[in-house]
Amino acid sequence: MEQILNELNPSQREAVEHIDGAMLILAGAGSGKTKTLTARLAYLVGEVGIDPANTLTLTFTNKAASEMRERALKLMPTKVSYPPLLCTFHKFGLLFLKFHIEKLGRSNNFVIIDSDDKKRLLRSIAKALKIDLNLSFIASEISKYKNSLLTPEVVLEKAELPDYKKVAKIYEQYQANIEENNLVDFDDLLMLTYRILDENEELRRETSNRYKYIMVDEYQDTNELQFRLLEHLCSEHDNLCVVGDDDQSIYGWRGANIRNILEFADRFENTKTVKLETNYRSTEPILKAANALIEHNSTRLGKKLVSHKGEGKEIKLLHSLDESMEAKAIAHEIHDLIDSGVDPDEIAVLYRINALSRSLEEGFTKEGLAFKLIGGMRFYERAEIKDIISYFRVLANPHDDFSLVRIINKPKRGIGKASIEKLQKAAFDVHLSLYEYIEQSISGKLPSVVSKKVATALAKLVEDIQLLRDEAKNALGNFITLFEERIKLKDHYAAMVDGFDRILNIDEFYGYFRDAVMKNPDLTLDEFLNDISLQSDQDQIEENAITIMSIHAAKGLEFEHLFVIGLEEEFFPLLGEGSNMEEERRLGYVAITRAKSDLTLCYVDSRFYKGRRKMIDKSRFLGEAGLISDTSLKITKSSAFKKGDLVKHKIFGIGRVQAANKSGKEYKLLINFGGNKKEILSSFVQSI
Repeated sequence: MEQILNELNPSQREAVEHIDGAMLILAGAGSGKTKTLTARLAYLVGEVGIDPANTLTLTFTNKAASEMRERALKLMPTKVSYPPLLCTFHKFGLLFLKFHIEKLGRSNNFVIIDSDDKKRLLRSIAKALKIDLNLSFIASEISKYKNSLLTPEVVLEKAELPDYKKVAKIYEQYQANIEENNLVDFDDLLMLTYRILDENEELRRETSNRYKYIMVDEYQDTNELQFRLLEHLCSEHDNLCVVGDDDQSIYGWRGANIRNILEFADRFENTKTVKLETNYRSTEPILKAANALIEHNSTRLGKKLVSHKGEGKEIKLLHSLDESMEAKAIAHEIHDLIDSGVDPDEIAVLYRINALSRSLEEGFTKEGLAFKLIGGMRFYERAEIKDIISYFRVLANPHDDFSLVRIINKPKRGIGKASIEKLQKAAFDVHLSLYEYIEQSISGKLPSVVSKKVATALAKLVEDIQLLRDEAKNALGNFITLFEERIKLKDHYAAMVDGFDRILNIDEFYGYFRDAVMKNPDLTLDEFLNDISLQSDQDQIEENAITIMSIHAAKGLEFEHLFVIGLEEEFFPLLGEGSNMEEERRLGYVAITRAKSDLTLCYVDSRFYKGRRKMIDKSRFLGEAGLISDTSLKITKSSAFKKGDLVKHKIFGIGRVQAANKSGKEYKLLINFGGNKKEILSSFVQSI
């Protein structure tokens, strides 16, 4: 055991050798927290002589639990008679309920339902109650209620807004149904465990006395229910050791409560705090920027990472005109790295919002660069994008039955599966495409096989399709505006739990379409569809490829060569309703500390925003990290334009203003781009 202890740095060893009493291990990025946790578990069992059956170590993922268990057992000097319990919170809940769920009057042969089963049950309940709400929204709200320990009765009493009253009614029926059928959902594994411990004092004492030494990994990610559960597990002792990093708390949007780690020392008396500040992953320039950035947060416990590696390459800033130029520049740099012998697996590109992956996917494909997208679907595979493409295909070719079936009830028009099947059969019987049959049935040329309500909805759909088909025959400059006005896909997706991300994806697609039309005013819908088909049909290469992923998905990973894109105001930090600047800054800290030796931060002059191209400012994070001077934070923009001014446009390049007329808050400019004159609004150009 002494050899193991000698391999630890002083802070790690201090944490390992602390036995009794609460302890908070503030483990900075790359500071060896897993090594410390496993060494401490081995020390408790192998050196102190604690019975492994009296230990409990909780993690958030099965992968982390498996890795820690394997490493801890290797460190123990002798074969243990009983392996220590090292598992996820939910696995612990399952094991506990198998022994004690009868305390709630239920048998232990319960069945755990997955998210698909849960949605099927919610769908049937909503249908019976004649409630038309998005299923993902309902499921998410019920999950929030359970993790906040709110019963259906309490929710029914407190609900005020109409939609939440409906969710409360569904929650009541849902809970009654799963209890009646002895079912348990994922959230119940913890909620019911807490309830049993809360309502049974003797069992609570017995359980707490059994698990006398408890450790928790990634404590900054715990929610209120998990904290309350830990309180019960420690009701007879205070031997709770938690490991986490408040600077990496980035899951507030899914219920993580940063107060759990910030207030740990207040909630548990005589807490010992140990800071792991030696970073074994990154070089000093990378950590210098990370430290400088996170110090701008006021709500933190405070620590400063120091590089074990020492000096290294300075962080590079990559400035591009727009997202397509950014993707091209990154692709060229990556090609150079690979040509120099770098393994593609050691290279990654991170982004704050999923919508930004489109330009990377397109650019890398054009440049022949193999990539794998982690933690999400490729842009053109996302449901909302496939819906728009299906609409476009129907507009280009109404006889595309497959695409028409996909969008016939999106947004919801009250056209159910049974009605669609009747329409398909009727069309097949008379040898017509589905659209042709619908057209002729609503005109009275063929008999209708659906109800009047459905027929009315179909008539409106045909009207919209015909109007948009007529518009598509002309120049496509105003096509997207009319498309969204008539179809309202954004309204359809806004009601979903992940509606914000989906709308960002839709806006990115709309912006890309508008950009394509600006580049080629004669573009047709067929040509546009053919272009994106070439991009979306590329084989997804998993082996020997670089990685692109969101910052959230990258947490816990590390890469030798790292690019982070979108370092602009409104994108990173993401600004808007409900945004949390300190959590945005923590995301920046997480992104920077994924890099081992080579970090490039990227920003552009213009990007699509809410479906339109917009000139944007560099991210304040670049200044806060000490990478640019405060005076360079703003992109120079002229508030007034006059004849003779030189300007730069992302597509047409540099030109000279021939005329400038005030138009609302901006100017309508006539610009001469090398003999090619264009009329452009001032928001689309930059003074030089």
